[in-house]
Formats: sequence, C-alpha cells, structure tokens
Amino acid sequence: MKLVICEKNIAARRIAYFLSNGAAKSGRFGRIPVYEFTKEGEPWKIIGLKGHILSLDYPSNYNQWNAIAPKELVSVEPIKKVTEKGIGSALKTLVDENPFVIVATDFDREGELIGVEAVELIKNYNQQLVNIKRAKFSSITKSDISKAFSDLEEVDYHLSNAGEARQIIDLVWGAVLTRFISLTSQRLGRDFLSIGRVQSPTLALLVEREKEIQSFEPKPYWKLLAELKKQEVFIATHEQGQIWDEQTAKTLHDKVKKATTATVTEVNVEQQKEYPPSPFNTTSFLQAASALGIAASRAMSIAEELYMSGLISYPRTDNTVYPPTLYLKGILEKLASSGGLTKEAAFVQQHKRRSPARGKKQATDHPPIHPVAVASKLAGEKAAVYELICRRFLATLCEDAVSETSNATFDINKETFKASGYRVLEPMWKQVYPYFKNNKPSLPHLSKDEIIPIEKITLKKDKTKPPKRYTQGSLLAKMESLMLGTKSTRHEIISKLYGRRYISGGNLIPTATGIAVVEALNDCHVVKPEMTAKLETDMDKIAEGKKTLDDTVKESRKMLTQVMKELEQEKERIKTSIQNAVKQQNHIGTCPSCGKDLVIRRSRNRKRFVGCSGYPNCRVTYPLPQKGAVIQTNQTCQTCKAPVIRVKSQGKRGWLLCLNPQCPSKNNNKEKKKED
Repeated sequence: MKLVICEKNIAARRIAYFLSNGAAKSGRFGRIPVYEFTKEGEPWKIIGLKGHILSLDYPSNYNQWNAIAPKELVSVEPIKKVTEKGIGSALKTLVDENPFVIVATDFDREGELIGVEAVELIKNYNQQLVNIKRAKFSSITKSDISKAFSDLEEVDYHLSNAGEARQIIDLVWGAVLTRFISLTSQRLGRDFLSIGRVQSPTLALLVEREKEIQSFEPKPYWKLLAELKKQEVFIATHEQGQIWDEQTAKTLHDKVKKATTATVTEVNVEQQKEYPPSPFNTTSFLQAASALGIAASRAMSIAEELYMSGLISYPRTDNTVYPPTLYLKGILEKLASSGGLTKEAAFVQQHKRRSPARGKKQATDHPPIHPVAVASKLAGEKAAVYELICRRFLATLCEDAVSETSNATFDINKETFKASGYRVLEPMWKQVYPYFKNNKPSLPHLSKDEIIPIEKITLKKDKTKPPKRYTQGSLLAKMESLMLGTKSTRHEIISKLYGRRYISGGNLIPTATGIAVVEALNDCHVVKPEMTAKLETDMDKIAEGKKTLDDTVKESRKMLTQVMKELEQEKERIKTSIQNAVKQQNHIGTCPSCGKDLVIRRSRNRKRFVGCSGYPNCRVTYPLPQKGAVIQTNQTCQTCKAPVIRVKSQGKRGWLLCLNPQCPSKNNNKEKKKED
C-alpha cells in the first residue's frame, strides 16, 4: 500500500483526483477524510494534515509564569506533543499495513518539517517503516502531480532541520523575552506584552521612523513657477528649484513677474525602452497586493487558497527567474483561450518578447508565482489577487514599452526656467499591467528659439516634508533587505504587531505601548537587526547541510543569555517606561462629570469598557466595541460633550464613535472616516 501525506485536506483531495484519474473514493478514519483508490493493482490512501500536527512547547511544569524566572527557560528543552489527535489516530491505523510512505507537503522548510513530523510519528507506531519518499511539486495540477509522483526523491532532512531550528529558536526567544517584559511591566493575562527576535527589530524600524517624523522640523522654501501654454498649459520651474532665501525668491519673482513670453533655448527629447517588471516572488507579490489595499497577511492567505485550488503556483518563493522547464507558452495559451483576460493574453501572444523578463534572485526550489489554470467564479479580493498574478505574468512575457522623455530650457527676462515631460509611445507590457501609476506631465512639441506665451508666474511658498511612514509593502521590502524573517513569515510579523496593539492605522503608526517597548529595549541587541540576520544566515546553512541544528540552537541560546543579562540590569527603568506608556495609551479623555481621567478598563469577564479613574466616588462608565483598536482622538462630541474615539480594525477603514450610547446625534455610532 502507498500512503500519501499532504499538508491539508484540500490538497489531498486534488492530488487523489489527479493520481486516480477521478476514481478516488472518500472515506473516513474517525472524522478525518482519507481518499482511496487502486492503481496498477496497488491500493493507495491519501490523507491531508492540518499543517503541524505536533506542537512545540515547554513541559507543563514550566508554564507558571510567576513561579519560573524567565532566564531559566533559556536552557530548558522544549517537547513535542500531538495536537491533532484525530489525525494521529488515523495515521496509526493507516500504518498497520507497513505502507510505502510518500511525503507530499509543500516543498519548503515549513512543509518539509510538517512532513517529517508526520513521518516520525508514523515511525513511533510502526518501527518497521523503511520506504519513505518525497514528491516535489510547485503547483497542484495534473501534469505537475503526475511528474512529481513518477519521479520521487528523498526527504530533505537538512531542510526540515532548518525549519525545526527556527521553531525552537523562536519559541525560546519568544517565551523568555515575552515573560520577562510582561512580568517586569506587570502586564499578564490577556494584556501580556510580547517580544520576539524578529518582531522586536521590525517594531524598532517603525518606532525609529515615527521619531524621525515627530522630531522633523519643516524648513520653508519657495518655488518660482511659470505657467506656459501651447495647446495646453504646462509648468516650467526656475532653475534654482527650491529657493531657501525668501528675499532672493522675491527678487527673482519681481524680475520676471511681468513677462508675457518665454523663449525656448534648448530642447532635448530622448526615447527609451522600459523593461517589464520581474516575475513575482513572495515579497514583490505582497508589495503589489499591499498597493491595492489588501493587507499582506490577507493577500498571502488568498494566494494559498488559489494555490490549493490549482489556480496559481506555490506562493512562497524567493525566485524571480522562470526555470527553462516551465512551459510558458502553454500557460499563455490557456489564458488566451478562456477567462477574463483573453484580450490581454492575445495581445501578449502578438507582442511576445524573445525571453521572459527576469529579476536578480534565482532559486531552485520553486518558480516565481504565476497562474497555472484559468479561474472562474472568483469575486472580491480573490479575483483581484488572481488577476494581479495573471497580469504580472503576462507583463513579464511582453515586449518592452517605449517612452519619450523631454527636457526643455526657457529664457524669461534672462532667467532660466526648466520643464520636463514624459509620455508613453508604445505601452506594450504596460497595457496588460496597469498598476504602475504615471503622474508625470507631458510636454508639447517644442523647438529651439520658439516663443511660448506665459499665462502667469507664481511664487509659491512650501516647506520640506517629513519622511513617509512605512506601508506594509515598503516594510516587507525593508525587512527583506535586513534579513528580518523569511518570505513565509514577514507578513505574519506585521499581523502580530497589529494583534499586540503595537501599531495601528493603515500606515503602521506605533502606539504608545509599541514605542515604550522599543525604548525600554533601546540599548539591547534584541531590537537590532544584526542578531536576527545572523540567526537567519545560520538557518540557511542548516538547509544547505553546512551547519547542524544543535550547534545553531546552542549558539542562539548563548546570544539570548547575553540579552537577558542586559535586560536584567535595566529592569526598573523598563518597568516604569512601559507602565507610563500603557497608562497613556489607555487614557481616553476627561470625565464630563468630575473632570478626572477616563481610562480603558476590563470587567470581571474580561470585557473592555471606559471608566472614570475617580471610581468609586464617580461611577461614569461607557461601553466599548470588543473588537478593533481603540485610539484616542482628543475630541469631544459636539452634541453631548462625551469623548470621541476612533475604532480601527486591521484592513478596514476606521470610524469615529461618541462613547455616550444615549447621545442624540444622528452620526453617533458610525461616522466613517478614512485613516490618516
């Protein structure tokens, strides 16, 4: 008998369908679906896991936070427990026949570890098990599955060891540091604080940027602008650009403000080819999805569903170069024959480049993300993500776009003004991939010595702008450059920062607590990216067989021991800093009855509400929504004078809420307002 281990039930069902040519029958072992069929006289059984069926944790006697000093956990060996007992029981029954086991989980560190965990569990049930192989595939399509199962390989234990090393290191660092910061700040239960070896340096990036923004001092400058007209109005700017001295700006303005014409002194027009974007890897895909307003974690979840449904290739990849074995022409023909992008695919067939666009990263595990089948009946964000992936694929196969850049110089009363323009002459790949916005103005056709009428000349005052806050897309790119996390985990880190209330808003604004945690750890290596990058490099070496799991975990424990020494010396300062920040974050406003502070509290059943700090003398309370971040606005309701808060859930627009449920205002409960 052959027993196939898949990562999820949906994958098991599709793989069984392809291998059996649709003849597989669905049975159950307990409540666990198992797909059965006979092929060439041999019985096959295919089971889907639920991701990890084992969990890594400390022994139960170490789970009492107040009884165990956090630093004691550094050297404690975690244990593995079966968390999916139904699947464990099903596997025990299935291996009674001493099967030939084929691991068919996702082929990456996490997937290999999930498969190896299942194999090790099976070996506990049947120690005679010797036949174990690996099916590697990048898409769940009939051709890929058939090829993978006809050319089985060995299980990659180096890869699974790298995944296990990450699992152990993240558990130890997370448990030790989280317990330390929570116990020190006296934030336990549902209100505990967390620190992680990737989470904390990522949060530090956001806090550093926020401090730059808050400390930024705008500097005034002036621009001298001439509105010229030839068919349409276009703008020419004085050659000095930003003029920092007001008097100089005014003097120049006085010199040219009465001019009625400008003389073209120089024109330079150049054409250039614009190379298509590189194929999607995980990071560039999540950046593009983020630009569409889809949160990174949501985009990855959708991509995984599309992959499991056989519509796209595996979405966790670093690769930006299509392998020569990938049949690009066949995929293009599928898109051209049916679906919602037939016109675009047909256009690419007519304007196909000699070789597809390629990026700088080339890997051998999985190809770049690309469509593998035509979708139907998708809607909403799923449809948007699928279309994004299809259009990116089409763009990488299409010819270069051709654009024109114009630069012109003008004389206005012996002062030099300049203007530049841009226009697309042959859109090519831009026609099928319209996500790059072009905000550049165009210039009319100009000739040297030509006289151009002036509509008006304006002296515009402006000021320098602070650096922009990170978006999810730009943060993912920064994390990648600093080796914070992996392609598979970076979006999860951002979700954790939201979940811990360390950040809020669409533009990743650190909360008072998030800032306090980073400041409390400011001089500690745990918020520096170098230590995390070192561990990431070590785990890469494990996957390559150049380093062992045990050595890497041992080194990480030495690092953590040093970190704990640093933190213990700063214990009182950390406690005061975080407690003050939490108090600030929980402050909602002023009590309209007694004038004392209104703060967020929790009832005995852990429901949050707003109560007066003057309790029990003042019993003013207000209910709160139980989901979403509550953000102080420093505003009061114009109708009833109660405080107004902003409620914000991840991936959704925030809304303003007057805390008084009896407020007669019509806009009391759902005054929608876009986040800054």
